[in-house]
Amino acid sequence: MEPEENNAERTVKKLLADMQTRLQQIQLGGGKKAIEKQHEKNKLTARERLEYLLDKETPFVEIGAFAGYEMYEEQGGCPAGGTVAGIGWVSGRQCVVVANDQTVKAGAWFPITGKKNLRMQEIALENRLPVVYLVDSAGVFLPMQDEIFPDKEHFGRIFRNNAVMSAQGITQIAAVMGSCVAGGAYLPIMSDETLMVEGNGSVFLAGPYLVRAAIGENIDAETLGGATTHTEISGIADYKFATEQECMDQIKSILSKLGTRPTAGFDRVGSRAPAKDPATLYSILPADAAKPYDMVEIIERMVDAAADDKDRSSFEQFKEDYGKTIVCGYARLEGWAIGIVANQRKIVKNKRGEMQMGGVIYNDSADKAARFILNCNQKRIPLLFLQDVTGFMVGSRSEHAGIIKDGAKMVNAVANSVVPKFTCIIGNSYGAGNYAMCGKAYDPRLIFAWPTAKIAVMGGDQAAKTLLQIQVAGMKAKGKEVPAQDEQALLEEIRSRYEKQTSVYYAAARLWVDGIIDPLETRRLIAEGIKAANQNPVIAELKTGVFQV
Repeated sequence: MEPEENNAERTVKKLLADMQTRLQQIQLGGGKKAIEKQHEKNKLTARERLEYLLDKETPFVEIGAFAGYEMYEEQGGCPAGGTVAGIGWVSGRQCVVVANDQTVKAGAWFPITGKKNLRMQEIALENRLPVVYLVDSAGVFLPMQDEIFPDKEHFGRIFRNNAVMSAQGITQIAAVMGSCVAGGAYLPIMSDETLMVEGNGSVFLAGPYLVRAAIGENIDAETLGGATTHTEISGIADYKFATEQECMDQIKSILSKLGTRPTAGFDRVGSRAPAKDPATLYSILPADAAKPYDMVEIIERMVDAAADDKDRSSFEQFKEDYGKTIVCGYARLEGWAIGIVANQRKIVKNKRGEMQMGGVIYNDSADKAARFILNCNQKRIPLLFLQDVTGFMVGSRSEHAGIIKDGAKMVNAVANSVVPKFTCIIGNSYGAGNYAMCGKAYDPRLIFAWPTAKIAVMGGDQAAKTLLQIQVAGMKAKGKEVPAQDEQALLEEIRSRYEKQTSVYYAAARLWVDGIIDPLETRRLIAEGIKAANQNPVIAELKTGVFQV
């Protein structure tokens, strides 16, 4: 029999290969024919534009690559939510960049497109990062207008955010490289500076066809709202360029002149490689997600080595012998000081000598985590949550000991934490454990998932059995007999449906996570997130409100 760690490594690498295959398809946008049509118009694709714009050999954190994945099959799909976006570097300045993908339904906005664009603006607002919009969109996807147009978190919220960011001094630059029509016309014009490409860029509230239908005027797109019109007649645009490259060169020039601002002052020293080989991460996670492993081994392959010993990790545990199903401690990650809260997945022994299940939050571990989170806020140290949690401990003993009270204390600390929080879902993310460990609802600055992640109210087996009991009881109440083979078939059907919803791709498609990442990329991506967070000098005063002690 092969060692378990070899099975584990093979499983993770297979998951990563599958992820790369899916990503490669997504990166084609609307497909090769659509890309060729874009090139025929002397236009670059969204990814080609970003490749030209971003500084060479600098990190790019793509956000929402799997947005919309398998969500709009009847409409022909919406790869990456019809936009390519992320955090990158332009002229040495860290920025949020958002590029419409015209190869996907002419860059039309699906519901997930709006959600993704709002997420990018949220990142810019939280971190006070400049924003570059590369605009090339036909506007709202009309067959789904009711899901994108009128609500608070819909299309119009984007323009509201344009105004709010401008008032806060966050630079916004929009380059119109294609169509920009109807309500979408407000985005570039509400930016600080608007650039247009001659021949391809156009901005108007109503295009030529609608103008003809509405008022009987015959006019072409270029005369109605092209680059010459808006730089020479209306004064709406600030610059015009013959090529996209010249346009993006001007963006680089503008950003190169931005003044420096105060930072949050998060502590950083020289980066050191991890004490243990990060490549061996793959062999630590068991092939069977239910099997235990030592989370400290994961952490020590992610954080820097100690300053005084390259063979020793910088990770220093807080209350190591108390509340052992959550690991807390201080470390450095690419030089940045960071506090880590992680679910311990190995079976541990508590202070009474009793065995506790890994991945479960007990009273003492919730109490420890809450205290550690407050400590990090006191010291202005960013927090990283590593999730592999099946939930809080249940049963009479835990209930009588006040597990709800202790869990609420931890949730309170997470919710009111004012230092930047980052989350990585390594394995399970179930029930209230998702909340307590800083799930999406608790405003992590960035939230990523490994291909091994699963997100749900409870695990597939437990959920399927619970739902089966409810359905069978309902059928029997109506006088229907349920043979054993029918019950088993129903169980498998429920389990299959539920498992699909717990998939990491299901979560990423809906932007419950910002991306699915290679475990080896975690260190780099979180470090980029802390760099971004450091750009916002404003940290609110910590207030925890009322909670039971």
